[in-house]
Amino acid sequence: MLIPELARGWTHQHHNPFCLVPSYLPTFGSKSVTMRFGVPRTASPSPTRWQARPSTYGLRSAYDSDSDSFSSESDEELSYSISGDEFSSNSDDEHDQRTNLSKSQRSPEEIRQLEETIASIRLRTRHHDPYEEWEKQTRKEAFMTARKEQSTNLSHFNEIQERRRLAEAQKLSAQRESEAAQIQARLQQLRLQQQETERRMRHDWELRQKNLWNRIETVIKQEEDKVAQRLAEEQRKRDEEERKRRDEEMKKRLAEERRRAEEERLRREEEERKRLEEEKRRKEEEEERLRQEEERQKKERLEAERKQRLQIGLLTAEDDWYAARDTLKRLKSQMAMVKGDKPLKVEWGKWRRQIRPKIGQLTNDSEAIDRITQELLSIINPPASHGQHNPKIYLAILSSLAKDIILQAETETTTGAHSAGPLARVAFNILATVPDFSEVFFAKLVQRVGGWLIPIMVPGRDFDGREWTDRGERMKAMGFRKSGDHDAYESEAEFAARVAGIMRVYFSILKIVPTRGPLKPSYQLPRYWTWFARLLGERALMESAVAAHLMHAALDVMGEDALKIWGAQFFKMLALVYEGVTTGIGADKFIGGTAPHGKSARVRVQLKIEEIIKEHFKT
Repeated sequence: MLIPELARGWTHQHHNPFCLVPSYLPTFGSKSVTMRFGVPRTASPSPTRWQARPSTYGLRSAYDSDSDSFSSESDEELSYSISGDEFSSNSDDEHDQRTNLSKSQRSPEEIRQLEETIASIRLRTRHHDPYEEWEKQTRKEAFMTARKEQSTNLSHFNEIQERRRLAEAQKLSAQRESEAAQIQARLQQLRLQQQETERRMRHDWELRQKNLWNRIETVIKQEEDKVAQRLAEEQRKRDEEERKRRDEEMKKRLAEERRRAEEERLRREEEERKRLEEEKRRKEEEEERLRQEEERQKKERLEAERKQRLQIGLLTAEDDWYAARDTLKRLKSQMAMVKGDKPLKVEWGKWRRQIRPKIGQLTNDSEAIDRITQELLSIINPPASHGQHNPKIYLAILSSLAKDIILQAETETTTGAHSAGPLARVAFNILATVPDFSEVFFAKLVQRVGGWLIPIMVPGRDFDGREWTDRGERMKAMGFRKSGDHDAYESEAEFAARVAGIMRVYFSILKIVPTRGPLKPSYQLPRYWTWFARLLGERALMESAVAAHLMHAALDVMGEDALKIWGAQFFKMLALVYEGVTTGIGADKFIGGTAPHGKSARVRVQLKIEEIIKEHFKT
């Protein structure tokens, strides 16, 4: 027992098993302290496996099994204490014996070192360490806790494994059910395909049978039809021969009757043609005589009126036309000069751009009308602090103002008759304030409406005696404008609506009573009477659809006022107009002509005259 126990704390020196040195003793340099002692050699017993003893400090050896150490902890403690005591007693005896035996063989120094070593070993083996006891207890508790946690984890792992197994089983079952459902669906689809194939084959077979019997019946029917057709053809030939015979007899009889009827018709037509030609000739002669008589009377009247007008300062329709065309030509020359001079064009454009928005801002409000009038007057005649306009652009500014007023009248008064009032009021204020504006405004009106402002049929020559170069120039002089559609002129209905809007503004100007003195004769109230008188004196003008539109506009603006002013005289004029729109003006012709828009305007004139007469007799 001594050798194995001592061998744990001793090291071999020079491969001598009996030359041992404790491993815990220090070494000095390259030399170590060695203790030599001799042990008598005895017979070697059979090898016995000894269990490693725990560390002298109570620490567990790395070779000890955890399960063995913790399962037999109590036994180990008991054996440890007994073996310690035995080791202690036995070691003492053996030591004494070994000491006695080897004293003669060792030096005193070796004996001393051996005794010190044995005393140190004895002291070590008898020491009781509380830390080792606590560590052993702690290991035991840790092992118990670990075993409990292992049991719990193992149970949890088994439970998870069971759930996984169940989930896998369910998944496998669902997959098998899905596959079974797919197989069933595929089988069902195959059954449906088979049924559809059978149905289609059955349908094809039935159709084949039906077509076969139809062909058979068709062949039978064709044969029957051939027989019936042959019989019918034979009957038709017999009937045709009979019919031809009867037709031939009828044709001969009808030809004779038709020849006699044609001769009678030609005779009557010839007589009727001669009668109509004679009647037409007489009518044309009568119309020509009447026209020549009217022309003669008109010339005599105009000549007499010219003399009277010259005496009192009045002008004829031709004079008004020529004066307006002359003014218009001078305006065009002035505008061409302004547009050709860049500085003048820039200055004129600046003032023109200020005029147009102000005309567009007009409303049926007295304050707004007065304000816009003053702003326009300040543009025409700037204050002394700003200096006067260049005389070369003065007429150009007046022309732009007149054009904007007329364009506004075209766009607004065609949609609402109430818009003519504000425009007429502004134009009247400027006419009363700016003397040069009268001729310019009248010329621009004639440019836009042609001869209807005067009114007069546009002559075949211009005011300077020059003939019109082409139809387009004459159409432009008559007031027609191109619509922009393939460079074509506007229709008569569009022209009538546009001219009626402009004339409504002109009649509204004639209606306004001046407060600061009369305007030029072209804008005075008698012009209203003159306009109707001239229109009713021109048959060609009355037969135009435009005349009916303008008459309605004139009566709508101031028909009632004119009846109050001129009384019975204007009543007679209304009677003439009413007769022209109801019974005609002779030769089955009416005021407004035969155009659809002329007929509708003629009806409006009739209703308006009836309304004026009714209101007059009410008051």
